[in-house]
Amino acid sequence: MAVVFEKPKFLTDTPLHYCPGCTHGIAHRLVAEALEEIGAENVVGVAPVGCAVFAYNYFNCDMQQAAHGRAPSVAQGIKLVNPDNIVFAYQGDGDLASIGMAEIVHACARGANITIIFINNGIYGMTGGQMAPTTLLGQKATTCQNGRDPKVNGYPIRMCEMLATLDGPSFIARGSLADVRNIKKSKEYLVKAFKNQKEGKGLSFVELLSTCPTNWHLSPLKAIDYVKNEMTSYYPLGVYKDLED
Repeated sequence: MAVVFEKPKFLTDTPLHYCPGCTHGIAHRLVAEALEEIGAENVVGVAPVGCAVFAYNYFNCDMQQAAHGRAPSVAQGIKLVNPDNIVFAYQGDGDLASIGMAEIVHACARGANITIIFINNGIYGMTGGQMAPTTLLGQKATTCQNGRDPKVNGYPIRMCEMLATLDGPSFIARGSLADVRNIKKSKEYLVKAFKNQKEGKGLSFVELLSTCPTNWHLSPLKAIDYVKNEMTSYYPLGVYKDLED
């Protein structure tokens, strides 16, 4: 009997700890499928602090835990001493766009030959639902219970748009995990990002709009609708930089 669907070799058999309806699991599978598709062999991933802090249990490759926000710097260090390895950092919005803002900006400015996967669910998931740098205007969080007010809290940060102004990155794109069409497109972005690294083209950054039903206080289905109808309005999908173009 022909096998038409199976677990990618870059995923372990460990059950995921994520909340019901969270799309981290989809993102993990896409990363694993993309690595397999490019024929990656020696792979090192860097796990963040946040909901994906246990990513080292799920990816079937060498994994390193980084301090909060420092994953891009750790990833570049690993790449410098292991230039033939595929090295990626997997980070959430609180990890990357808040405490790790300096690290991602300078990694992009240097054009480090690594791959960054950025999971944007617009809130601090692991620590109880505080406002993140990517929380939308009007969106409620434990630290802005009446909704994000730009006069008080400032505006959400669009990471792809900002990082695309730097000369170092070779590829920057934003995808969504909210429906089949966009999940397939997100995988294409990840394959492109890993291929760029394999070919020595420099840093690639792939943002994936994700759900957080628990801290959004929505059902999984309504959380998907929130990504489609609210998040993509402020965070448009697509390619923001591609040196090949």
